[in-house]
Parts: sequence; structure tokens; C-alpha cells
Amino acid sequence: MATLLSFSNPLHEYPKWRARVSALLINVIQTVAVPLMGIVVFLFLWSVTANNIETSLGKFPGPAAVWEQMGNLYTEYQDEKVKATEFYQRQDARNAERLAAEPGFEVKFRSYTGKATFPGQIVTSLITVLSGFFAAVIIAIPLGIAIGLNKTLNNAINPVIQIFKPVSPLAWLPLVTMVVSAVYTEENPAIAKSFLNSMITVTLCCLWPMVINTAVGVASLSEDLRNVSRVLRLSALAHVRKIVIPASIPMIFTGMRLSLGIAWMVLIAAEMLAQNPGLGKFVWDEFQNGSSDSLSRIMVAVITIGLIGFLLDRCMLQIQRMVSWDKASASR
Repeated sequence: MATLLSFSNPLHEYPKWRARVSALLINVIQTVAVPLMGIVVFLFLWSVTANNIETSLGKFPGPAAVWEQMGNLYTEYQDEKVKATEFYQRQDARNAERLAAEPGFEVKFRSYTGKATFPGQIVTSLITVLSGFFAAVIIAIPLGIAIGLNKTLNNAINPVIQIFKPVSPLAWLPLVTMVVSAVYTEENPAIAKSFLNSMITVTLCCLWPMVINTAVGVASLSEDLRNVSRVLRLSALAHVRKIVIPASIPMIFTGMRLSLGIAWMVLIAAEMLAQNPGLGKFVWDEFQNGSSDSLSRIMVAVITIGLIGFLLDRCMLQIQRMVSWDKASASR
């Protein structure tokens, strides 16, 4: 009996291999080449437009000038680090000499009070915006759940939300400043008033999208899930914890992403007026400075603000993908 051996024909495999390569190339083009092309076109248009705009401080900065100022800001940061290190070394040496001469001497440590650096201002802005955002989360999500579960409460609070939702941070900040100054009266406060003013303003402005989206997510809970809760005879707290919150996660995170974006935009304006030492103050100081490099340095801040806003949104999206059952809601 003849044994038939079957061999795969390379010609039959070629179309499949070609289809895989084509799909891979299309994916690379869509995810890498097209965005890079968009960036190159943007940089070209920016450079051409900047050369044709003359301001009181000279030409509007193009990509090359902005890149140069990025390097200068990093150099200033390195110089300040060296100065701070030398300051603390001198302080330690003086304290050691004084202790050697007077063993009972009470050592005093002073913080370095040099010029604020651009990376340091970025950190300050991030701390401020996240503090205000998490304060808003603590208030908004429980309030949104309560509104979504109770129609009467919704009817009572909804008009207030709709009135305060569109209020600008520039309107909130003077009121917040006056209240903080009246309530927070310590001579040497542990937390700077400018930080509190900016943080509370961020909280007030980013509160509403979270409240609204959480309330909508809770109110749209399906009747089947309500029946499950009744069958299991869950208590009110268990119903919220095991049924309401898991089912509302997609809408809650949608509100949180919107609120975080609003918080980051609001923060810059709040820091300009409150003089909190973050990116907003950096932009305002450079504008007031009026040097030939000011516009380039402001553009560095603008690009940095945009990149950080994008990264904050991507981080929130990744968290949503990890905790949400509805992967379609976290697809973009």
C-alpha cells in the first residue's frame, strides 16, 4: 500500500504571508507614519508662520527657538541644583563647626530659597491639580450616586449644578481668596495660601462633570440589576457597593476624565492670578518680563502644558481599562 506524503506548497502559503505583511505595514503606517507626518507638517507650518509674525519683542518663536529655550531652562535647573547642594554643604559645615565649639548649640536648618526652576514648577502644578482633582472626586462621586438613586434629590440639586457648572475660574478665584484669607489666619502656615487658592478653585471647576456623569450612570441602571438586588435582599449600602458602583464605572470614569482635563486647564489660569509657583506663574512672569526670549519660553510652557494634559488623560484611560467591565468605553 503506497504511503502518500503531503507537503505544504509554498505557493499556497504565499498569499497568507503577503496578507499578514500588508496588514502589519498598514498598522505601522496608521500608528506611526501618519502621526509623524502630521507632526512634521505642523512644525513646517509653524516655522513658516512664525517667520512672518513680528511682535514688539521680535519675531514670533519658531520650533528652533523653542528648542533652544528648552535647553536653556534645563541648564538653569542644573545650575540651581548645584547652588542648592553647595548651600546645604556650607550650612552643614557651619553647623558642625558651631557644635564643635559649643556642644549645647541648637542647630537650625534653613531651606534653600533660590530661583524657582521650570521642572520644579511643573511638579508644583501637578501636585496642585491632583490635590484639587482628588478633593473633587471625594465630593462628586458620593454626591452623584445619591442624586442618581433619588429622583427628588436630583430635582432639588440639578438647578444648582446647572447654575454653577459654567462659572469661570476667574470668577471663583477672588471669592476663594477672600474666604481662605479669612479662615486660614496662621502666621506661618504649613500650606501656602496660594496653593490652597489654586487647589480649591480647581476643585470647584472640575466638580460638575463628575457629578453629572456619575448621576447619569447610576440613574440608567438596568431593571434587571435592580431585580437582582431585590432577590438577594441587599441592604442599601450593599446595593450601592455591589450593584450600583460596578455598573456605573464606565460613566464615572468618563466624568473623571472630563474633570481632569478641565482641572488642568483651570489650574493655569488660577496659578496666574493666585501666584502659586507653578506653570501658570511661569507663563505670567515671562509675559511680565518682556525679554527677547520670553515668547520662546512661554511656548515651551504651552507645549509642556499640552503634553502633560495628554499624559494625564492617557493615565486615566489606562486606569479605566483596568477597572471597567465595558472595554468599549475605554477604547479611545
